[in-house]
Amino acid sequence: MAAQATLHCLTGCAIGEVLGMVIGTAAGLHNGATVALSIVLAFVFGYALTMRGVLRAHVPFRQAAKVALAADTVSIAVMELVDNTVMVGVPGALNAGLADALFWGSLVFSLLVAFVATTPVNRWMISRGKGHSVVHAHH
Repeated sequence: MAAQATLHCLTGCAIGEVLGMVIGTAAGLHNGATVALSIVLAFVFGYALTMRGVLRAHVPFRQAAKVALAADTVSIAVMELVDNTVMVGVPGALNAGLADALFWGSLVFSLLVAFVATTPVNRWMISRGKGHSVVHAHH
């Protein structure tokens, strides 16, 4: 269950993370701005993915937003901390161009490391009735 919750989180985070890295790199933004954009978009897409399912269960928007915040905030935060730490830590990854294998390889690697690091966090939260377990009441 924790791996499935982490994969769900990773999907939203990866969409935002990749989009932020691509936009920041293509626009020639400084590394800090690129990372910040990636983090913001990861949270937006992560929450949106959870809200989509909750809204389908006919939960009002405001309540769906609260469910998404409760379900995903810690998971996304951990995932983004790990993911961006890896990206910043790989020499040249943030300065590589979009056509460079270093950019894409580092991004994939950082997301895999983030998945491995976040799964135990989600397991711990689910075991306490927190995190992604709050979403299951709305499915």
